[in-house]
Amino acid sequence: MATTTFDGPLPSGQPDYQPSPTSGGARNINARDGAIHPGEIAVGVVIGRASEYFDFFVYAIASVLVFPSLFFPFDDRLDATLYSFVIFSFAFIARPFGTLLFMWVQRRYSREGKLTGALFLLGTATVGMAFLPSYAEAGNTGIVLLAFFRICQGVAQGGSWDGLPSLLALNAPHNKRGWYAMLGQLGAPVGFIVAAGIFAYMVANLSALDFLDWGWRFPFFVAFAINVVALFARLRLVSTPEYAHLLDERELEPVGLSELSHTQGRNIIIGALAALASYALFHLVTVFPLSWVQLYSTRSLDGFLVLQMWGAALAIVGTVASGLIADRFGRRTTLGTLAALIAVFSGFVPTLMQGGETGQNIFILVGFTLLGLSYGQAAGAVTANFSARHRYTGAALTSDLSWLVGAAFAPLVALGLSAHFGLGYVSLYLLSGAVGSLAALSLNRALEIRD
Repeated sequence: MATTTFDGPLPSGQPDYQPSPTSGGARNINARDGAIHPGEIAVGVVIGRASEYFDFFVYAIASVLVFPSLFFPFDDRLDATLYSFVIFSFAFIARPFGTLLFMWVQRRYSREGKLTGALFLLGTATVGMAFLPSYAEAGNTGIVLLAFFRICQGVAQGGSWDGLPSLLALNAPHNKRGWYAMLGQLGAPVGFIVAAGIFAYMVANLSALDFLDWGWRFPFFVAFAINVVALFARLRLVSTPEYAHLLDERELEPVGLSELSHTQGRNIIIGALAALASYALFHLVTVFPLSWVQLYSTRSLDGFLVLQMWGAALAIVGTVASGLIADRFGRRTTLGTLAALIAVFSGFVPTLMQGGETGQNIFILVGFTLLGLSYGQAAGAVTANFSARHRYTGAALTSDLSWLVGAAFAPLVALGLSAHFGLGYVSLYLLSGAVGSLAALSLNRALEIRD
């Protein structure tokens, strides 16, 4: 990994910045100018993202394999899964509110207080799900508690933004920005592999009764333990004087929503739409096919999870490759090209998903590869437009809105459309995401030329 350091002044054109007393706490008084390696920041980014994605995928897989039977046994399997996907979306709806809430906590207290509170809430909500009573035991109370904890997860995930991805992007060498941009994105396939591996083991080695009784709860305990480790690893970075000084120097501090929306509203909207293809594809190769196979295929679920793990391994390769490609051709060019390829791929969804095991295998492996190549550059392709003062909050809200618009309802919409109208409508759904990405990237380019 490159060892380029940043220990100089701000780039030309950016004003000097004096941190406010509340922005980083009293520890900033003794902050010193230490050389910060981008590779060191990258470690914190990867650890933080991997732990969050593991929590995310533990819930996502359980929303297919467990929650329909446990909380919605009063309806048929299809409708029960759709109900489960409705609650699945609650976290994405709550994320922007969590971001704003914990930005206020940071302004009022400190970065450490914000991060500790957010990850404590995330861990509490996640482990709380492991103790939930089923519908047979508690009736609608169990459903309400599931929805409550899911909302808490979304609030916590929004609040867990630590600014390290933005700091990494700003500190990366000019000719390796694509490489460093993809490092944080590795958390998604890594988190999926671990989550899917635990569930595959449980499904393969437990009876259906034992799995629904207690086996599914184990991954939620693991998620809590991983959160604790990730919390200390991230606090070790953000609480040091060197990082506090650099975050302050780069003006990576929260700003108010009214100021952000007034001055940066255009960038937020374009940024949220620019990676729409990646975020739509994200759930169409992870959550949706698992639900479709469970409902309409005789394949073993543990075997299909293993297949998806192989797909996630290809996504890791694709994510790494995206860094090299982006540094050669540009991040936005890479993202636009991949959006076009995803548009082409969308046309093959019905043929592959209905093509037996061979077709489904191709869909998963090719889909995950495209996901890695596109998602690897989904963060930061447009957020570079933000001014230094607005980048911290702007990048967080852009990510929240990308997930909300592109991914929150993807499993619900895809399964509902395929069940009632056919898989061809899933193709149209994915195609719309690709068109949205290309339109946003084109608009962004046109505005840059005009400005």
